[in-house]
This record gives sequence, C-alpha cells and structure tokens, in this order.
Amino acid sequence: MDDPDKLEGPGGMTLRQIHEQVKKSAERDRAAQKPANPLAAPTSRWQRFIRYAWGRSGRR
Repeated sequence: MDDPDKLEGPGGMTLRQIHEQVKKSAERDRAAQKPANPLAAPTSRWQRFIRYAWGRSGRR
C-alpha cells in the first residue's frame, strides 16, 4: 500500500496534508451552520411570510 506521506496530490501537498485540510474545512463548515440560539424553535415558512409582510407595510 502506498504511504500517504509520500504520495503528492495537486498543489504539491501530500495526501495526508490534503486530508487534514479537508477535515479542518469540514469542521469550520459544521460550526458555521450551527444556529446562534439552539433553544430557539425554527420559524415556519408562514411565520417568515408574516414577518416579511408586516415588516414592509408596518401597521397600515
């Protein structure tokens, strides 16, 4: 079996370095997708529409 420390992939990085970079990137993506307040219930499509409509028109 080939050693990932000796095999080079695109950009001259070894396969192990590429693997580490991908793991870091995936971890950052997961952290970015976490909601700011985990206790807040997700708003439904209807609630978003009402807020959009009322926010634009005010109380006319």
